[in-house]
Amino acid sequence: MKFYFLVVLFLFSSLTIINAQSVRDVPQSQQFRLGEGLVRIAEPGEIADTVNVWGDINNPGRYLIARGTSVAELISYARGPSRYTTGETTTDWSEVRLEVSISKFNSESQEEEITNFVYRYNEPVPDGLRNFKLETNSVVSIQVRRRPSFADYVRVIAPVVSTIATTFVIIERLSGR
Repeated sequence: MKFYFLVVLFLFSSLTIINAQSVRDVPQSQQFRLGEGLVRIAEPGEIADTVNVWGDINNPGRYLIARGTSVAELISYARGPSRYTTGETTTDWSEVRLEVSISKFNSESQEEEITNFVYRYNEPVPDGLRNFKLETNSVVSIQVRRRPSFADYVRVIAPVVSTIATTFVIIERLSGR
């Protein structure tokens, strides 16, 4: 009799635990955090816009942000531009140029409007970028550009030179000289 009582008690307690871990029990405002690539910045109940962040950014995705959020704040929420780092090199941020394109759909003209901003890290942020009004379904694309270094040129030229030299060696061996 005690054995049956323990089995029934175990089943009820395990069903309660399993049901508590169900997604249905997560509050509605918390469900946004369950999606991959969807980041909620705006507080529940706050008037918000949904913006896409793409490109050379550390945390791209779809952001639910408070209305009036600036582009600079959005880039900060996405953890800034991604760094170009390998085992041999790291980016000299004074030489980096950041290109920000903001695309939004104009419902009146039925056309896509694109605004571009370009600046270097050692220059002030352009006024238009700092005060740009983001709207729902805007797409913010970020591209990090830098000047090529000597190592970049070597990485491009060395395989070409190697292929040409190998071709000459193969032709020479096949011709029997």
